[in-house]
Amino acid sequence: MSNNRPLEISSLSKSFETPTGPITVVKDFNVRVQPGEFVALLGHSGCGKSTVLSIVAGLQSATLGGIVVDGIEVTEPGLERAFVFQSPSLLPWLSAIENVFLSASQAKPKLPAAQQKELATKYLNLVGVGEYANELPTALSQGTQQRVAIARALAQEPRFLLLDEPFGMLDSLTRFELQDLVLDLWEKDRKTVIMVTHDIDEALYLCDRIILMTDGPEATVGLDLKVPIPRPRHRHQATSHPEYQRLRDRIIGFLESHSKQFQPEKEAA
Repeated sequence: MSNNRPLEISSLSKSFETPTGPITVVKDFNVRVQPGEFVALLGHSGCGKSTVLSIVAGLQSATLGGIVVDGIEVTEPGLERAFVFQSPSLLPWLSAIENVFLSASQAKPKLPAAQQKELATKYLNLVGVGEYANELPTALSQGTQQRVAIARALAQEPRFLLLDEPFGMLDSLTRFELQDLVLDLWEKDRKTVIMVTHDIDEALYLCDRIILMTDGPEATVGLDLKVPIPRPRHRHQATSHPEYQRLRDRIIGFLESHSKQFQPEKEAA
């Protein structure tokens, strides 16, 4: 199978049962993510961004439609899709390297244990926390824990990296540091990334494309924006680029005025 085919979110709808009857959170959601693309799902809290991402990850099932990878519908988690949660979610009884080693051993079960450990060490060093390899998560700062969580995801050596507001619980300085880390890692191997965020500046700095969602219930794609800021990006150069403020104003305008009746549009090339 070709690894150059897009990941397709096709006619996706998700409903939940409630005491007053079913409620449709996301309806007829369609997005095609090209290989190597860095895409953000952005919208108000509660609009269904994380629901869409969890279905892409295989952590939830779609009510209608679905996720297609390499022409095949996926309905469960797979090693080609690695997920980073908002909270680091490390196993507290395992050290940093043991958390990453567990991921490497599951993804590469045929490798000898020594090589699995080498992989774990490689990715801890790559995210800059190799010196904390033998520390338990409780001994680490929130930012360091999240670096370990990113290393754990990378140790799967996935094609798709799924990020669910991965910097949302961090202070501003740590958030900026980890944004730069993720951007640097992405520049090295251009994995396909889908990131949920409600931070406009974060999306503009990191992403090739921003998918703005309408408010729920029945949230869908409201606006599909390309981010034509040149790469490689550096924070000051990106934020001072003329397109940055134009797109920022457009996103703010959309978020202030959209509704579930909003008709989707495509940004002109």
